[in-house]
Amino acid sequence: MMVRPASFGFNPETSNTTLFQREITENSRKEIERRARIEFDMLANRLRAAGVEINIFEDQDDLGTPDAVFPNNWVSFHDDGTVVLYPMFAPSRRPERRRDIIEKLQAGGFRVSRVVDLTRHENSGLFLEGTGSVVFDHVQRCAYANVSPRTDPEVFRELCGILRYEPITFRAVHESGQEIKHTDMMMSIGDRFAVVCPDSMPDPAERKLVLEGLKVTGREVITIDRKQLLHFAGNVLQLQAKAGSVLAISTAACLALRPEQREAIEKYARIVESPLPLFESIGGGSARCMMADVHLPRAN
Repeated sequence: MMVRPASFGFNPETSNTTLFQREITENSRKEIERRARIEFDMLANRLRAAGVEINIFEDQDDLGTPDAVFPNNWVSFHDDGTVVLYPMFAPSRRPERRRDIIEKLQAGGFRVSRVVDLTRHENSGLFLEGTGSVVFDHVQRCAYANVSPRTDPEVFRELCGILRYEPITFRAVHESGQEIKHTDMMMSIGDRFAVVCPDSMPDPAERKLVLEGLKVTGREVITIDRKQLLHFAGNVLQLQAKAGSVLAISTAACLALRPEQREAIEKYARIVESPLPLFESIGGGSARCMMADVHLPRAN
């Protein structure tokens, strides 16, 4: 599921908690919005050409939601028919949660059996921002979360209890020591491989726990370094296509990968890259952030 942006732009409410986010002042608001739609359409078209089924919804301009293009922070869709709504840090982002999108997915043939609403935690200043905060291993039924101001461990454990997933928490930081706010910036789990930045986890015990947790599944673990992380090489997502699978990745992230890393990925998925400089520089998010993967069962 993707949301085509209407009012994309720099969000001052989130900029102080995102190292990746940079304000661009030389372009007008309307020009930024126009370019954002071009970037969005290019990624969506390339994924569709690769055989990925995409459900695109239009952002509502009257909502004034500059980050609506990143729907993975407010919702997740699970194979038992569960839809989860998440508590988000920035008040300006909360209107992104749209029940009409869930209803339209149902009307389009997906089955929703229950909606788990965790948004009450916003009243207590506790946040868990969807699959930005939580990286699910749907095969092993465990979930990974990098604890940060946007990822509260208690809310995470509550979620895992509801979904019956094993919770695994750790802390990840940039080389400067600044916290990495979202887990999906340094980790992505595919069906037979995983991309992860071990150097970002300063605690040796936590690093070992995460790496062993990934390796015990039989997946090939493809490690990236901190420089590649800054180019969004961890913010990628494996998707099922009509024939095989693909890895959605930005052009900048793809170029940051070494040849042997690309070769390792291509054993399991076709790489589909698309340039996302505007979303990465202004919005602080890349390819994975732009997609909420739909695991909902089909209605009979």
